[in-house]
Amino acid sequence: MKLVSIIMPTYKRDLQYVRRALVSLIDQSYQNIEIIVVDDSPDDYIHRDEVKNFVQNIDDDRIIYIQNKENLGGSLARNEGIFRSSGEYITFLDDDDKYKVDKIKNQVEFMEENDYDMSFSNMLIVDTKDNPIDLRNYTNIWSFEQEEFLKYHIMRHATGTPTFMYKASKLKEIGGFDNAIMGQEFYLMLKSIESGFNIGYLDKTDVIVYRHKGEAISTGINKIRGEKILYEKKKEYFELLNHRQRRFVRMRHYAVLAVAYKRNKKYLGFLFYSLVSFLSAPIACLDEAYKYIKTYTKMNK
Repeated sequence: MKLVSIIMPTYKRDLQYVRRALVSLIDQSYQNIEIIVVDDSPDDYIHRDEVKNFVQNIDDDRIIYIQNKENLGGSLARNEGIFRSSGEYITFLDDDDKYKVDKIKNQVEFMEENDYDMSFSNMLIVDTKDNPIDLRNYTNIWSFEQEEFLKYHIMRHATGTPTFMYKASKLKEIGGFDNAIMGQEFYLMLKSIESGFNIGYLDKTDVIVYRHKGEAISTGINKIRGEKILYEKKKEYFELLNHRQRRFVRMRHYAVLAVAYKRNKKYLGFLFYSLVSFLSAPIACLDEAYKYIKTYTKMNK
């Protein structure tokens, strides 16, 4: 059984969520793991010592606690864990999410059987009462040939940081995460594709992501600014896309902005970008809305 390093950054998170995340790692059926908790909270966070004491008092020598001297942000906090890890494989968990019990086992077997450099899987998004909100899966990927998969990623984001698993040597080779204010997982997958990694998709849902109010590593106005930067990056690849695909990227970009403005209670911005999103690709916009409603209804029957 190869050693798997799980990197878990934490930032100003209540202890109850950190506890839930850690328990889901400790209880993994695949036991040859190291859990690297990277505390990126600032010195003035009132619960910092509470989290530190809890983690350090867990009687499990597989847990490594790192307390950053200063706030680094999500990308660099994960990199701190990556380059201090010892495992042959590396995967991730955010401090308010959790794994199902066979997550590591299933993904390691998938990686080993196919000799993948990197793999990703599905994730279930729920609210704080565990009611399903969305299921992110990637069964519509039409090809893993490098250029075609790159097109898919530009259009739809083959992402979900907690679902990523890498051969450690490959992840360190490309330098881990870029220091982006948001969308770190998008840029990491982009680097992986462009580096020619052998990438596989595991059609299993072993990651549960919680959506709730609270301060995450990258939230608020950073989401809006980061999304605009991300869109400019995507435009560098427009020559690979046909006209319909470029319209889809624009539609998706403005839809994400609309949601971000709504969450920041900027309702004029929400209405404006909702309209722009629809006008960018009306049929695709309606189709995506229909798919979401269909998935949500199916999950909540």
